[in-house]
Amino acid sequence: MSTVNGLPAHVLLVHIVVVLVPLTALALVAAAVWPRAARRLGVLLPALALVSLVSVPLATSAGEWLERHVTEDSLVRRHTELGDGLLPWALGLFVLAAVVWWATRRGAAEGNGNARLSALPVRIAVGVLSVAVAAGAVVDVYRIGDSGAKAAWHDAYDKTAQGN
Repeated sequence: MSTVNGLPAHVLLVHIVVVLVPLTALALVAAAVWPRAARRLGVLLPALALVSLVSVPLATSAGEWLERHVTEDSLVRRHTELGDGLLPWALGLFVLAAVVWWATRRGAAEGNGNARLSALPVRIAVGVLSVAVAAGAVVDVYRIGDSGAKAAWHDAYDKTAQGN
């Protein structure tokens, strides 16, 4: 992917990632620690996680195209390196979202509301993993975005204010 309406596709696609990955992380944590939220979200949770997962390589691929069309410097290299690390976090969000959805659906089918005592250790483990992966994904999105902003804007404006 190269351009959309004359703009590099990366600068447009990255907004999908910046919105959906944290939204998916928030929904996953809510569903993992609150069974009622998991029941309400239903299949929307893994669907949202899947769209988030797919958006990451799209933005990365468009970013690789853009990288070949900008002046190379250390900030661009740093942003590229960080960007390559988001896919495992997005995959983790998707896998855990699917597990939470499946477990909630299975619990509802068995009529126990996913609250059996024997399932409690598993629910706690999934909840802890969900919080950890969600936090990692959000922090990584922030770090990637911050490095991208620095790469794009570090010498693109006058740092001294011009009075009118």
